[in-house]
Amino acid sequence: MRSKYDRVLLKLSGESLAGAKGTGIDTERLAQYASQISEIVQSGVQVAIVIGGGNIFRGLSGAAKGFDRVKGDQMGMLATVINSLALSSALEAQGQPAKVFTAVNMFPIGEHYSKWKAIEALQEGVVAIIAGGTGNPFFTTDTGSALRGIEVEADVMLKGTRVDGIYTADPEKDPTATKFSEITYDEVYTRGLKVMDLTATALCKENGLPIVVFDMDTPGNLAKVIAGEPIGTLVY
Repeated sequence: MRSKYDRVLLKLSGESLAGAKGTGIDTERLAQYASQISEIVQSGVQVAIVIGGGNIFRGLSGAAKGFDRVKGDQMGMLATVINSLALSSALEAQGQPAKVFTAVNMFPIGEHYSKWKAIEALQEGVVAIIAGGTGNPFFTTDTGSALRGIEVEADVMLKGTRVDGIYTADPEKDPTATKFSEITYDEVYTRGLKVMDLTATALCKENGLPIVVFDMDTPGNLAKVIAGEPIGTLVY
């Protein structure tokens, strides 16, 4: 497989790990993700991963239910660590080395994240799974993935979702919604499209990190994106 990218930051949503159950971790979905990720690493691509925690706990919705916002966000950070450990275990079960890094020191659960240690792992063919968001409340895992993508000098951020790209409206609710093959950061902002939060979009724009939004739940799609096939939507 010829690759368009040498190093990527893959952003996965916590919800997608839940599969059809809608909550918790679906082991079949986890194994399917691990298989797709192993395939591209074996082709020579360096892969860093950031996973959300929405399948376990979401800080913002917790705050709406009366949790202190900072504590709610910290609970969300811990949820991302659980998902990261699950994915690293699934990768290692398939023979693909993986290492969990955490934004706040949680040794021995994971190694305390630093850019240089993460890049060293990537260069050795190890998948670097970076958990805990930015380590600060009030920032989403989208912002965390933008930050980590820039720090580890990724060529692109691949945002794996349930839908096959960015649409003019929610395709699950509006049958007239049409898909963009590519769109600028500014257009995402002015149209108010719910691709990523504004902080993450601004970070990617300021640092020239392109984003490809694609459907990760269809097996084989990750390899197609890596090969440069025009599936999904490019944000530049």
